[in-house]
This record gives sequence, C-alpha cells and structure tokens, in this order.
Amino acid sequence: MSDIILEARAINKDFHDPVTVRVLTDISFRVKKREFVSVIGKSGCGKSTLLYILSTMDTDYEGDLLIDNELMRNKKEAQRAHIRNEKIGFVFQFHYLLNEFTVLKNVMLPGLKLNKYPGAEVEHRAMEKLKMLGIEQLALKNANKISGGEKQRVAIARALINDPFIIMGDEPTGNLDKKNSEIVFDIFSRLATEFNQTLLIVTHDQGFAERTHRIIEMEDGKIIN
Repeated sequence: MSDIILEARAINKDFHDPVTVRVLTDISFRVKKREFVSVIGKSGCGKSTLLYILSTMDTDYEGDLLIDNELMRNKKEAQRAHIRNEKIGFVFQFHYLLNEFTVLKNVMLPGLKLNKYPGAEVEHRAMEKLKMLGIEQLALKNANKISGGEKQRVAIARALINDPFIIMGDEPTGNLDKKNSEIVFDIFSRLATEFNQTLLIVTHDQGFAERTHRIIEMEDGKIIN
C-alpha cells in the first residue's frame, strides 16, 4: 500500500474572462500519509484555485490529480462527489454550519450523506469526534448559540466524521483571534501526530505554516519552494 495520499502532476489552469490568463503553471507535488503540509503565498497567487482542483470541485484544468492512487480524470460528477465526501474533509475560513441544526446534527450531516453507516452509528461517531476535540458539551446546542472559535472546532469535527484520507483547509484560522487560531493549530497538529491524519492547509499565517511539517510556497501560480 502506497503512503502517497494525494498527488498533483503538471497541473495547469487558465481563466477565460474574457481573455485567457494562466493562473496555475506546472503544479506537481505529493502529500504522504500523516503529513501536515501548508500552502502559502500572497493573495492572488493561486492557492485557493489550486485547493478547489485538489478537492475535485474544479475539473477544468490540464494535468492529473490522484487521490489515494486513484486518477480523478474522466470521473463522473457523482463519482467525484462520493470520493469528496468519503476521502476528503473540508475546513474553510467560514464554518458554514447550519444555524437551525444542533452541533451534533451539523457534525452528522456528511456521515448521513455518505450513507455508509446507520443513523445511530453516525450519531455515535459524531459524539466521538466532539469528545476528541473537547466540545462534547456543545452537542445539543444550536449552532447559532456557540462562539466563533467553537464553531470552527465543530467544523473540524464535521470534516472528520467520515474518517477522510486527507483534511483540506482554506484559511481555517483566517477569521479567528490569536487564542482560537492556536487552538485550531493544536488540533491539526494532534490529528497528524496522534490520529495519523493527513492535512493540506492553505494559510496566510506564516507562524502557522512554519510549525507544519512542510511548506509549499506559491508565487504567480507556480510553486517556488
């Protein structure tokens, strides 16, 4: 079994609006199991564009993407959606929790969508993720009744519900104060070291990036380091 979880091979991406502009050029790298990798670079360098390709949400690119050694080329949308739900967990700058649902139900949603386990098992697994992150006491609160830092931890629990191969984050600490940013970093670090989780995190935060296992630095749509 290969320990390569994600591989990008010579990925190029153009925007056509109205003229054609190349936004990603010859992006190639691998992420191994248990690696905690950060992607840094100035605004507009292509970090988020790359993440959307790596997460299978954007398919309009040249080159190849492999997730768990499976080539994403020519997959139908339903197949990509299944892979996305089963093998990738997402944490964004904004948590995207559903306010009318409890914390527990928010965490359960991707598990119910995957439909791999019965509802009671998904609920049990969701509670285990909340306990893992030290927020099980929030389970029955509505999502709009908890703090911003707590919401981001709930979003991380939700990303973990299907035991994904890789967690992808787009500026997950970008909307948090220093204390809550530290909490989120510590959670990610623990996930990698204690739970063998693989993480690929886009960040503006140099201090955050410097404490990850490896930094991929981008400039003008290219990897420069």
